[in-house]
Amino acid sequence: MGHSRAEKTKTHKRIVKIASRRLREKGLAGVGIADLMKEAGLTVGGFYKHFDSRDALVAEAISSAFGGWQRRVDAAASGGPPVSYAKLIDDYLNEAHRDDPGAGCAFSALAGDIARSNQRTRALATAQIRSDIQSLAGLLPGKNKDKDKDAARSKAILTFSALVGAMALARAVSDEALSREILKTVKELLKTSP
Repeated sequence: MGHSRAEKTKTHKRIVKIASRRLREKGLAGVGIADLMKEAGLTVGGFYKHFDSRDALVAEAISSAFGGWQRRVDAAASGGPPVSYAKLIDDYLNEAHRDDPGAGCAFSALAGDIARSNQRTRALATAQIRSDIQSLAGLLPGKNKDKDKDAARSKAILTFSALVGAMALARAVSDEALSREILKTVKELLKTSP
């Protein structure tokens, strides 16, 4: 029985991982259960052994894509590579992230879809956006961020919005030069604005 439970858990995680990538690549409406289960090497009937509904899978898959910034901050606190405001911007606004939405930020790939999704998915997104804003506020350079928490929060909201928006636009345009210009311009402005 232990082996069966362990295998079910492993299979469940594999389905969520595949779904998380495919949803970011194709959008919430672009991923069918049959194709997803086929990619996982399973039958459609097996889907309901793991999830109550497609919405339950979507919520779990999107949730698994969240938290990258906080994981980096936590790793840095435990002796891992340092994380700074400027490094976070550099790591987000680049062509590698633009060209691989399946491994990137769920918000830049799915913000419009999430806005039209069910309440559970939107609640998960809301909690993550709050967390990301808090993480960004904590990374802001300067000595006065603790004294002026409202200003730090405002700057973090502006930064988060600019990052997600710039990435979404850089992916949306068909002109490669314009795409690179969007990434470069927003990166420079975020890193040099007070």
